[in-house]
Amino acid sequence: MDFWTRMEGRGPDAVVVDGVSVGPGSRVRLRPRSSRADIFDLALDGRVAVVEAVEQDEDGTPHLAVTLEDDPGRDLGEARLPGHRFFYAPEEVEPLAADPGAERPVRVLVAGIGNIFLGDDGFGVEVVRRLDQVEVPAGVDVVDFGIRGMDLAYALQRDYAAVLFVDAAPRGEAPGTLTLLEPRLSDEGGVPVETHGMDPVQVLRLARELGRVPPRVLVLCCEPTSVLRGTPDEDVVVELSPPVRAAAGEAARMVVSVVADLIAEGGGPGPDEHPGEYPGERSVRR
Repeated sequence: MDFWTRMEGRGPDAVVVDGVSVGPGSRVRLRPRSSRADIFDLALDGRVAVVEAVEQDEDGTPHLAVTLEDDPGRDLGEARLPGHRFFYAPEEVEPLAADPGAERPVRVLVAGIGNIFLGDDGFGVEVVRRLDQVEVPAGVDVVDFGIRGMDLAYALQRDYAAVLFVDAAPRGEAPGTLTLLEPRLSDEGGVPVETHGMDPVQVLRLARELGRVPPRVLVLCCEPTSVLRGTPDEDVVVELSPPVRAAAGEAARMVVSVVADLIAEGGGPGPDEHPGEYPGERSVRR
């Protein structure tokens, strides 16, 4: 097996340390080996951390990617930024029981996606902008991903129980129609990587190849008045059409309601774990 084939392989879902299965979400105490300790290891020795992922190097050796439990910048570590994310061998951690006095909060990601220079395609971005002006439930991250598909795929590796995409999508309805969908991924593989593209299905497949997709995936889509493809003969359009702009406010209210329901339900898997098109959907018409 060559180097690149080994690098493409996913790490194990968990490793066994002292008879305990350790994987994403596990609490551990850091016990670095003194023979390889650097200044960070000396500073972090004995600290409690949370495992974010089990990864492997080119030799297939597993490593635990962890963030400190009490790090105020823990979200930066979850975003794979240096200085807040650390790697330890399985034998360098001590498994800890879950804190009985603190339940792990349910986290939900609201991802606004679309290109603001293609007219109604910027619907998701506009909804996120409006959500900045309202209070959303605790545990909900609202992010404008625009066309940054790779960033979204990496964000889905965090411990989100659910993700709600907000996007414009033609479905043959009247312009401005809002539809809440619960898609299922097919088993197709081979995802082309587009660092500046945003096809939600491809992003979900890429996220699955990287390691995980949240248990619950929802899409709130709006019927556009027209669909622009960004071809050279098209003009740049930076405004939403009147029906789609009118739907953005209703969509923001719907997002708040949907994420509140998701948190109350604990995220949780959808009604059907098997691949399919759209096993359930409901429409909200203006």
